[in-house]
Amino acid sequence: MTQTYQIKIYDRQKNLHYTVQVPADRYVLMSAEAQAVELPFSCRNGACTTCAVRVLSGEIAQPEAVGLSPKLRADGYALLCVSYPCSNLEVETQDEDEVYELQFGRHFGRGRVRAGLPLDEE
Repeated sequence: MTQTYQIKIYDRQKNLHYTVQVPADRYVLMSAEAQAVELPFSCRNGACTTCAVRVLSGEIAQPEAVGLSPKLRADGYALLCVSYPCSNLEVETQDEDEVYELQFGRHFGRGRVRAGLPLDEE
């Protein structure tokens, strides 16, 4: 029999708290939806950051989360669409733009690129 974990989710955008039960072999987002919990998502394959959460406590596995850098994973971010619980969890949703900026902002913070140089360096 597959272990089931309790997942507490704080949806910051809606200011709502949810508690769902998720088997260890099921994605958190899919299980939450089956329990009538509506959370943000887009691609459902771990390539974007719409369903990003910050893990406040517990362990999560996300081997298919190609949309998150190893650094963000190490900093406690996860993508619920491709995350399996490994313990009881507490997570909170994140603003997609904030996560995108954390991941890519250092690359785009110097303005538009033209002919290999940022415009402010031409």
